[in-house]
Amino acid sequence: MTASAWGGRHVHDPTVVRDDDGAYWMFSTDARSDGPVRAGVQVRTSRDMVTWTFHGWALDGVPGPAAEWSRASGLWAPDVVRAGEPGAAEWRMYYSASTFGSRRSAIGLAIAPHPSGPWADRGIVIASDHVHGPDGLGHPNAIDANLVTAEGGRQWLVYGSFFGGIYALPVDASTGFVVDAPAAGALRRSPGKLLARRSRLADGAVEGAFVLPRPDGGWALLVSYDSLAGTYHVRSGVGDDVTGTFRDRAGRLMTDGAPGTQDAASGVDPWQVGVPVLASHRLAGGPGILAPGHASVLTEPDRQLLVHHVRDADAPTEHRVQVRRLVWTHDGWPLVSPQLWAGPSRENDDVATWPADAGALGGAWEVLDVGAAPAKVADGTIGGLGDVLDGVLAGIGRARALGEGRFAWESDADAARVWAAVVFPGWDAVRDRATLCLAAMDDAGRVVTGTKVSDE
Repeated sequence: MTASAWGGRHVHDPTVVRDDDGAYWMFSTDARSDGPVRAGVQVRTSRDMVTWTFHGWALDGVPGPAAEWSRASGLWAPDVVRAGEPGAAEWRMYYSASTFGSRRSAIGLAIAPHPSGPWADRGIVIASDHVHGPDGLGHPNAIDANLVTAEGGRQWLVYGSFFGGIYALPVDASTGFVVDAPAAGALRRSPGKLLARRSRLADGAVEGAFVLPRPDGGWALLVSYDSLAGTYHVRSGVGDDVTGTFRDRAGRLMTDGAPGTQDAASGVDPWQVGVPVLASHRLAGGPGILAPGHASVLTEPDRQLLVHHVRDADAPTEHRVQVRRLVWTHDGWPLVSPQLWAGPSRENDDVATWPADAGALGGAWEVLDVGAAPAKVADGTIGGLGDVLDGVLAGIGRARALGEGRFAWESDADAARVWAAVVFPGWDAVRDRATLCLAAMDDAGRVVTGTKVSDE
């Protein structure tokens, strides 16, 4: 298959931006499941975030400084942002150059007047080497960049991976480079502020960070846990600042593997930290989705969309892009739809029309227990919300409507445990019709999602 026919296939680690003409531009890792990989960052375009057209590559291979340092044969996990206010004439792309399993890596910067290019390399922003720390996890690997703009235009480069965890460094917004960068060819010994880390028991398996503002203040951190090819899934934590401290719904630090915080010796299970919001699953009558992860978020005035890659459960080497609506509970936690984004013509972004009465929770739903075993391919369960999943959602009959599709209720099993949910319009891809979707979490961080299949 030629590249022109790829569409959304062969997409890994995607990010999406929108230009002034309303076109969407997706940038992703140099990856392909059925042939040799060309280097330079894959680029696709769309008008609806559903159908994608392959545009080409942003760069002609791995730029010289990054190639010389990392010996990379392709570029990973691009993050593309606009410099300055809407209408600014410069776009910036942070790309990663590395090889699998190595921590001799670099994050580079390229600029362009438009997402279509032409892109010009500006060199290495931060590099890492084979340096081991006292805890065996080492210093952070210079990959998986996410540029975050905070209040007053302050910018931070969030980066890192399995090797050492996720960190943030201040960025000079006028240049796009980190503040107090070392001389050319030198390594930075101060990695920045630690945001998330996992212990050696979990192989330090955290990467693909994305930080975004919460609706009423503070920040949310999305990260991917576990094995890229099988048990990969997305978790979240929240904090007061871009640089944390980030905690999960139960109050556990997202730095559970960091010395002096939470680690295996303190009794914290590294597979329990973080709120699982998206994991492998199979809806009745639909394909099995394996290892969803490395998510970014496209924020527009009337919606937020989670953009991520998945593998096919029945063909794990095949990978492609998926897009889902991201919603916020009444108390500011991000959750995602069980259904794929179906495009503006089939979706309803007007939150004023979203369910405002608990009666919308009645009927039969297909429910996924996202947080029960996120490393497994979960099957949907069909029934009444209060009856499925061994009564996990029991108590929903007393749900209080909080406006704009948001609800809360106390659990029948534990009155102190409160569920927060968002019910919103969606498109049932299996049944090919409009419906309602649900995303809910309790105080312990257990997450379920649902698709309404019948009013009966």
